[in-house]
Amino acid sequence: MKQKDGCIEKKDTYVIQENSDGTKTTVRELQLEILEIMDEIHRICVKHKINYGLIAGSALGVVNYKGFIPWDDDIDLCVLRKDWKKFIKALQEDLDDKYYFQCYETDKKYNTIMGPQMKIRKRGTFIEETNWLLKNRCKSGDGIFVDVVIYDNIAESKFKDEVARTVVKVVMPFIVLLDNLHINPRPLKSFVVWYSNRYSRKHEDSTLMSQPISVPWEKFLKEPVFKKKDILPFKLYEFEGRQYYSYNNIEKILKQWYGPNCLKKWDGKQWVETLPEHKRVPKHTVHLNLNGETKKN
Repeated sequence: MKQKDGCIEKKDTYVIQENSDGTKTTVRELQLEILEIMDEIHRICVKHKINYGLIAGSALGVVNYKGFIPWDDDIDLCVLRKDWKKFIKALQEDLDDKYYFQCYETDKKYNTIMGPQMKIRKRGTFIEETNWLLKNRCKSGDGIFVDVVIYDNIAESKFKDEVARTVVKVVMPFIVLLDNLHINPRPLKSFVVWYSNRYSRKHEDSTLMSQPISVPWEKFLKEPVFKKKDILPFKLYEFEGRQYYSYNNIEKILKQWYGPNCLKKWDGKQWVETLPEHKRVPKHTVHLNLNGETKKN
């Protein structure tokens, strides 16, 4: 039974930042703060009947650790396209004042091709991400966050899907250039949002689902696209002593995304991590302040 239902129990400490006063900020400290945001998101989604699920590394953490991967410095979740407007309205009406959110629908300075379609942040904190192409231009703040990605209908033809994504990839350099010249490329961003919505509607009968074509970062023909029946309906899983939603067929999707060796392995005595130690590092954070809204000295 332990082999079937257990998780990796060994969780080393990972330092995310060494401060000028000699103290260190650990990944775990950041994770506990992010967990507060996630609790609020879960509350709102359950109350307003909004479909969401942990994705990517957060879903991998569900299976391997029943919580955060020890060196993971963020949480990623998805909301279905059909629930997106409903989700925004629920946040506007019900989000606790300790938090705020940023997305293109409410702030035209938000960069639609940063990756996530929304960031839900915590007041009184600061984070600078590892992102040298596009900065956060929203004036509401740079608090620590949870990334929210739309999960969309995807063409069943890889060729059609890649052609559509290529349109966004052609537009992307102009968005990046103008943004770095401190010119808000609003018409181009609006086009990307419109084009992505149009693509989703066109393929609403597809059996496939993934992040929208407005996300241009994946390698050619390597987008993480999955069968809807493996994603939906979302299921509840244990995560840090709570229960959050994630993929219906979670292990199958993770193997598709990260490869067949991504899941924990039983060595005869305990569950062990398969990722090499040199790759176990936080990847998203440059600077962090959990006790203020400016960069920590």
